[in-house]
This record gives sequence, C-alpha cells and structure tokens, in this order.
Amino acid sequence: MFHDATTTRLAPPLAFGKNEEVRPVPASEDGSKARIVAPATIAEGDVGYAVDGPVALITLDRPSAHNALTIKMIRRLAEATDAARQDDDVRAIVLTGAGEKAFSAGGDLGELIPRLTRGELDILIPDPSKRFFSDVFKPVIAAVNGLCLAGGLEILLGTDIRIAADHAIFGVPEVRWGLVPGGGTHVRLPQQIPWAIAMRLLLTGDHLDAGTAALHGLVTEVVPAAAVRERAFEVARGISRNAPVAVRTAKEIAVRALGNESRFALELALNERVLRTDDAVEGPRAFVEKRSPIYRNR
Repeated sequence: MFHDATTTRLAPPLAFGKNEEVRPVPASEDGSKARIVAPATIAEGDVGYAVDGPVALITLDRPSAHNALTIKMIRRLAEATDAARQDDDVRAIVLTGAGEKAFSAGGDLGELIPRLTRGELDILIPDPSKRFFSDVFKPVIAAVNGLCLAGGLEILLGTDIRIAADHAIFGVPEVRWGLVPGGGTHVRLPQQIPWAIAMRLLLTGDHLDAGTAALHGLVTEVVPAAAVRERAFEVARGISRNAPVAVRTAKEIAVRALGNESRFALELALNERVLRTDDAVEGPRAFVEKRSPIYRNR
C-alpha cells in the first residue's frame, strides 16, 4: 500500500464549503447540466472537500508524489468522508486524485512503514473491523485519473462505481517489497473480480491496464482522460435524482450481506505478522535505495 515520497508539505485544515467555484461541463443525455466542483484552495499534501448540490467531491491532493497518502491525508480523508456522511443534502460522493497522472499510488512509504513495523497499525486502521468506506452507505463514485496502486487500489475497492481514464493502471505491488496490502484488499479483491485474476495481482505484484480492469469488473467503464471527472459527476447526479433512503438502503443491504467485519479483522492480524519480519524492513529499504531486496525468510 506504499509509495516512496520524501517530502510532505503540511496544509491548513480542510475547508468544508458549498457551491465553491462551480465549472460547467456539457449537458448530460437527459438535458440536465452536470457540474464539476473545484475544492477550496489547499496546499499540496491535504485532502480537498467541496459540495455542490447533492454531490460531494473529495480530492486526494498531492500530485507531486502521485497523491501518495501521508498519515495526515488518511486522517483528512476520514474527516471528509464523515462530513459527506453527516450532510443530509449530500446524496453521492465523487472521489478523485489531483492532477492527471494518479488517483493514488499508495501510502507514503517513508512515513508509514517505520511506524507500522513498530506495531502502530491503528494509524492506518483504527477499527479492525472497518476499511475504507466500509460503513459509508451513500454511493461513492471513483474518478480514476492515472495510477491506482497499492493503498490507492485499497481505497478504490471501497467505492461503488468506478470511472477510469484510458491511461489508468491498477495493482498491488506490496509483495515485491516484503509487505502485504493491509487495507482490505485480501477480502475485497477476490469478492469483486475472478479469483485467478485477484491472486495474480496479490501474488505477483503485476499491474492491469484500464481495459483489462474493466474486462474483469474492477472498474465500471473506461473513458478518455479528459472526460473522467465529468463522467463521474454525471453518474453521481443521476444517482442523486433517485430516492435517497432507497439508495442508501440498497447499498447498506449489499454491504452488510457480505459480512466482512470478521474477515477484515483476520487480515489485520495476519498483516501484523508480516510487519514483524525482517523482510518487511528490508523491502521498503531496498525500494528507497533503488536496489533489489535481499529476503531472508524471517
């Protein structure tokens, strides 16, 4: 779930606001106007949040590091999610990454790994039975505009509808660096795509391009890069025209029927076993030093 990034610029608190800098886009098929909301100006290294009408936009904003997630950004994402969940006027959420190169390439390896290998798993998973968006029953639509790797894919697996740019790339390369993805991937990925494809991703660290991801059901549809956010908003607004209690209930039934809480707890327990190994220290160190890791099976 990790990405190498060496610098983090802190930003002021999230600006929670409504109707901020709305930029019009072409009308949808039913003649209604879809609109994109520009989040309030924030410094790089934060998470943007803005609301326009029934749609909340959450933006992972660290494009210089492919939107790699710092501890602060993970907390900000939780805050933005809670804000959308508690706002009765919000009927759907669009989640994206800043820039055109990445949704998110995962967690900030340099910041997160030392703390996780010391046993501080609660900085990433405060509740063992929950993962990204697992208790959010408002629809979440992902606009995937580039790299969606490691922790970025783990976030994606918690969304409901996924619009991918045609240059998007998907994968979980953790095993190459002595780690396993701990954000729900072992549970959700085999539920969402065929077993053999899920295991290929988990065991090899290979990537899928957008077309292949769509073929196997990992994403809903693929569109040109310039249209990915507009299409995500179009879908979100279409959902928002439906009865909100019915929509939330439909999602809640589907999520609760999976019964993933105990499965998430199992993943966390076994992930902790991996993080206690020497190999879990060696892999990230080799990644940062740009060399091949030397694993000792301990």
